[in-house]
Amino acid sequence: MFVVELQFECFDNTTLSQVDSAINGLMDALRYNGQVLGREFPVVIDEGIFRVRVVCPEKESLHSRYNSPQVNVCYEQLTLSCLLTPKIKLLGVDLNSDSVAESFSPSWQVLYTTYVHSCSPLRSGDTLLPIPLYQTGAVTDGDYKAIIKWQTEWQAFDEIQMAIKSPTAVSMALTEIGDVDSELFVRGRNLCRHIETTTEVPTYYYQYRVGGENEATELARKCPSCGGEWHQSEAIHGLFHFKCDRCRIVSNMSWNFQ
Repeated sequence: MFVVELQFECFDNTTLSQVDSAINGLMDALRYNGQVLGREFPVVIDEGIFRVRVVCPEKESLHSRYNSPQVNVCYEQLTLSCLLTPKIKLLGVDLNSDSVAESFSPSWQVLYTTYVHSCSPLRSGDTLLPIPLYQTGAVTDGDYKAIIKWQTEWQAFDEIQMAIKSPTAVSMALTEIGDVDSELFVRGRNLCRHIETTTEVPTYYYQYRVGGENEATELARKCPSCGGEWHQSEAIHGLFHFKCDRCRIVSNMSWNFQ
């Protein structure tokens, strides 16, 4: 991942509210297209120039060839708000994040995230490194907002079950990320089918697993969708102990027994 600074200059009189709306609108559109990562984009004024620092998957993530229709509309809005097209300055590699996958067409891929990750939730099944969403072509309504919104919700439930003490809240969160019939799970699997159809790469959905009776019964667990055998002799990437090629689901052995 790379840290990039966007520098916005005014070419005529404008207002702070217009500038704020135009810049933040652009940042939201770039986020929902996978071109910038994270959810918070502080804007600072430095000698009449508005500056925003972001993390991008690649050096050229902000190139216009990757723009969604929504991003292009936001660039037009900059002009209406008396702002020039931003100058883009590459600051360097983000030492706290992973590199992107070397291949954007792996042998298989998985929709996987946690509340501590801000990178693309689409991972290469060969390396578990993130694949930039704008490199997939798996758009819905012009961009990748549906996938990003799914990721945001999954991370929210993950943080609840990791950090909140309320048994009711934890139970609700675990149901959403672990039950194959939950609304979030169903929506995520539908996204996987869409991604697989678009990319022609087998795309799996990650089922979070915690609880269970004991290690023996956990290892004997069947696929929650088809009831078939799916235990792997060796955990894939040290994480996925279960993988069903029929249902396109992967899962970990219960964290209670690791």
